[in-house]
Amino acid sequence: MSAENAGPIGFKAHDHAACVSSSLDAAEAQCADKGLRLTPVRRKVLEFLLQEHRALGAYAILDLLKEAGFGSQPPVAYRALDFLVEHGFVHKIERLNAFVACAHPGKSHAPAFMICRLCDAVAETQSTLANGALDAAARAAGFQIERTVVEAEGICPKCKEKADA
Repeated sequence: MSAENAGPIGFKAHDHAACVSSSLDAAEAQCADKGLRLTPVRRKVLEFLLQEHRALGAYAILDLLKEAGFGSQPPVAYRALDFLVEHGFVHKIERLNAFVACAHPGKSHAPAFMICRLCDAVAETQSTLANGALDAAARAAGFQIERTVVEAEGICPKCKEKADA
């Protein structure tokens, strides 16, 4: 699925093992192409986020790293997250102060996030705000947009189905 015509990723049924595996392979290839180091800790953090399809806070990630034998000091998690965010493998979900794996790593895009208020599942889709009305308003004000973060809160299909049952 290309970033240009991508629908939401995260709420749809899919081959999850293949999703995680192909995303990790793509991250390793992108790091190799750019001369970046995907250290074992960085790779493990990305793997945790890919496995979840929901946002995880830094301390939850730190607990997972500790269980996996990678240490328990906060800088371990924060350094890995900083690298992954900086290079587009992970996004920070501001509303939750948490992180989610990027559904379109390596592609320039303006993501929008749909966040389930019941289970914290996150789906990523494309935002057109940076190229639409927001961009026009910014240009009119002489402002250059460098990054937008769009987050919508609601109820995911699984939680809605449970509530309707």
